[in-house]
Amino acid sequence: QVQLVESGGGLVQPGGSLRLSCAASGRIFSINAMGWYRQAPGKKRELVADITSGGSKNYADSVKGRFTISRDNAKNTVYLQMNSLKAEDTAVYYCNAAIKSSAGGYTYNYWGQGTQVTVSS
Repeated sequence: QVQLVESGGGLVQPGGSLRLSCAASGRIFSINAMGWYRQAPGKKRELVADITSGGSKNYADSVKGRFTISRDNAKNTVYLQMNSLKAEDTAVYYCNAAIKSSAGGYTYNYWGQGTQVTVSS
């Protein structure tokens, strides 16, 4: 079994910063892409940012220049540094990872349980 555990969400004022973390654990042979998605009330889940095992990064236009994704492959952990937060960043943030559990196995997508980020004064 594989688990993704997120941490770091909370309430922050507009213009503030938060750092999200997501650690993968369990039966892990390799991890390909890792990423962060978010879902606001009444809206579809959307990609915020993702990063390949080689370090290539991709961002949603709405967060470019404000959010930074990074990963520590030794710790099977992905981070999302969020700066200059806006009210429209309020959402539940979900971690996602494409994980292979054995050398000859398939790669599956796993999701974390979600962490609430609220930007409000």
